[in-house]
Amino acid sequence: MQAAPVRAHALPSVTTALRAVESLLLSGGQRTARRNAWTAVLEDRRRAKDRVEAQHVLDAVAGHRS
Repeated sequence: MQAAPVRAHALPSVTTALRAVESLLLSGGQRTARRNAWTAVLEDRRRAKDRVEAQHVLDAVAGHRS
């Protein structure tokens, strides 16, 4: 009896699979626009988090001055 053949390639990640489906469904321009939009969303979230953290620091400093 022979052993089962060993796979040379790992299974694709979910991200890889989604990008493959995306490339089939969307044209290049649409893919670029979607990725740019998502990058903008992530950047907006980062800036919002930074604003909240800065507000906490300002509130803490204002509380210590009183």
